[in-house]
Amino acid sequence: MNAPLPALTMGEPAGIGPEIAVAAWRAGRRFLFVGDPSVLRGVPVRVVSSAAEAGDDAIPVLNVPLAAAPVPGRLDPANAPAVIASIETAVRLAMAGEVGAVVTNPIQKSVLTRAGFAHPGHTEFLAALTGSPMPVMMLACEGLRVVPITIHVALRRAIEMLDGGLILRTARVTDAALRRDWGIARPRLAFAGLNPHAGEDGTMGDEEDRIIRPAIAALRTEGIEALGPFPADTMFTPAARRGYDVALGMYHDQVLTPIKTLDMHGGVNVTLGLPIVRTSPDHGTALDIAGKGIADPGSVVAALDLAVDLAHRRAAAKIGA
Repeated sequence: MNAPLPALTMGEPAGIGPEIAVAAWRAGRRFLFVGDPSVLRGVPVRVVSSAAEAGDDAIPVLNVPLAAAPVPGRLDPANAPAVIASIETAVRLAMAGEVGAVVTNPIQKSVLTRAGFAHPGHTEFLAALTGSPMPVMMLACEGLRVVPITIHVALRRAIEMLDGGLILRTARVTDAALRRDWGIARPRLAFAGLNPHAGEDGTMGDEEDRIIRPAIAALRTEGIEALGPFPADTMFTPAARRGYDVALGMYHDQVLTPIKTLDMHGGVNVTLGLPIVRTSPDHGTALDIAGKGIADPGSVVAALDLAVDLAHRRAAAKIGA
């Protein structure tokens, strides 16, 4: 069964997105590039009007023209509208079933914000574009999946936001996605504590007893295999990772640090809770090395591979429904 091509967005044109797109195509990955064809250097490109016109002899490009010629490593606010339009176009194609998934190249949120972009990041923007009330960010690599329960907020704000309802909603979306998109019949969700040693019986904080444990108990009554809370400093060892299918942390760096340490070049960002498949490389725009030909395409290759895999599973599920 052939799922439609994934759409790969342009991302920040002054960053490494264009060159890792080229490297991924040279490595045999096929996709519809949504952006300005001029950023794809050294490979054949073909401007198309739809994914159906794609072939294997050139990168098919749905043209979203830039306002100014990009210079590697140098941000230009004039190009922000095209970066945003690339994401909007890719999502529209996925919602219409014209592409099988959306893979987003890294964006530079600071320059987009100055152009009026009102979202903290891709995850929140994609939720708004698809009308999804509860997007969940997962990062995945070989041997580890992680989900931060609070995402792009200051640590002080993350602690203030943390409550049982947020934990429950995040866990339900995660459990459903692992069942549907990964084919795991009974996912094991492991929760990190917020405080050192998971609070150590309340001597280092009481959030575990007040918030986290009651939420875990509620999830178990729903038939979700919820485990923990565990001390975050020991739950990412090789032996510990074999005991669960996903680790859920209370704040961003608590779970993103271990996965990026484990596999910086093979990690993939996946947005759960959307009506479309969306993945992304697990790194930023890397302006400092843009245009130097040294960017590692491993993460975008992994993102494309996972997007195709998840799209196949969703397509198979629809046929079997």
